[in-house]
This record gives sequence, C-alpha cells and structure tokens, in this order.
Amino acid sequence: MTTWVSEIAAALEAFTDFLYPPACVLCGTPGQFVCDACMAAIPLIEPPYCPTCGYPGAAHPSACSQCRRFPLTSLDAICSAAMFDEGALRTLIHKFKYEYMRILGKSLAPLLAACYTINQMNAKIIVPVPLHKSRQKFRGYNQSAVLAKTLSGIIGVPVDTTTLFRHRKTKTQMELNATDRQANVAGAFKCASDALAGKSVLLIDDVCTTGATLDACASALKKSGVASVSALTLGRAA
Repeated sequence: MTTWVSEIAAALEAFTDFLYPPACVLCGTPGQFVCDACMAAIPLIEPPYCPTCGYPGAAHPSACSQCRRFPLTSLDAICSAAMFDEGALRTLIHKFKYEYMRILGKSLAPLLAACYTINQMNAKIIVPVPLHKSRQKFRGYNQSAVLAKTLSGIIGVPVDTTTLFRHRKTKTQMELNATDRQANVAGAFKCASDALAGKSVLLIDDVCTTGATLDACASALKKSGVASVSALTLGRAA
C-alpha cells in the first residue's frame, strides 16, 4: 500500500512539474525550485564551532558563550548546516514552513546530508521533532518530518515518526525569550514506547535557536531508554 501511494504521489508531482515547470524561488531561474547557484551561495558553518551546541567560534564547550547561556541537559550534541540570518536560507525555510512549499524539502535536505557527513555523525535512527497534532492538521505537514524522510533517502538511515510525540500544545517558540522557551517546551514531549531503547538517535528540525525544543525532545527519548541523542538542523540562529 505504501509503495503504491508513493508511486502515485511521485507521478502526480511529475505531472505537476510538466504543467508548471519549476523555477528557482530565489532568483527565478527555470529548471529547479532552488537553482545550483543560489544553493551554493548559502554559506555553510565552518570550524571552529562548539562540539556540543554547534555554535561557531568556540572549539570547546568551556569557551562557548552559547553553552553558558543555554546549557543542554539531555542532548549530546547539535550540528547545523548554516547560520539562519536574513539571507537565502531564511527565505527558503520561511517558504518551506509557512508558505506551504513542501517541495522545498527536497532542495534543503542535501544541506543536512552534507553536514551529517562532514561531521561524521553516526545515527541508527532519524526522528523528526514532532508538531502537536492540531498544528500539523492546520499546516498540512510537519516540515521536520519532510526533511527527515528526504534525508533518510540520502544517507540510508531509517526514520521513526511514531515513537516521539508532542502530547501538549505549546506556544510558538519564536514569540518567547530564552527562559520562557525552556519552560514552554518542558515536558511537552513523550515516547509512545521504548522501541528506540539502546539506539543512537538523530533529531531533525529546521532551525535551532537556544536548543530548548531539541533538549526537551532528547529528555523524553532518554527517559524511554535511548542511548544517545544528537540533533541536526538546517539553520542556526545567531
């Protein structure tokens, strides 16, 4: 059943592309939703960066101002592909997340794959940060799940979208300060079972700001017996 659904979805997507040929959402160049030139213009985060929170500029957590301001309690490490500023990546993520351009997940996931490979990350299972069911129903999809599934096809690591869930509806994190962000998501996530016990998990999200949401997810996962939890995001907020 799943195979047939995937094949039908792929056929519909190909037919839509035939009727409405894609063009770069950034510069208008025909052929791709994000052209190679615009993608190459996104500056990736380069060393030195903190091995714990992934914030650029510090090669050790003890020297990282981000770790001092927003210490992680459950998450083992965070890696981000690029800085989330006012440039191309911010525009792409906004369109992907809020303008219903789900198709951009295919263009953005390779950034995650490159970051995963460069940082020699090694996960047994990929878990997207879950949305509350009401928010996912309103949006129509979970952008983190779209990224996770596309990344899975690139790096060959399976995805679990059923074990970790958001059992409590929370405010949008972007409206809150650092202290309120942590309180907002504390205890918001649970695991439906111990199916991931003993495994190394890779959390996927679009943007990391303070790491509060990712840390809350990691807390729930470790309570269910998960061995280690790292996170990988497209953007890192300054």
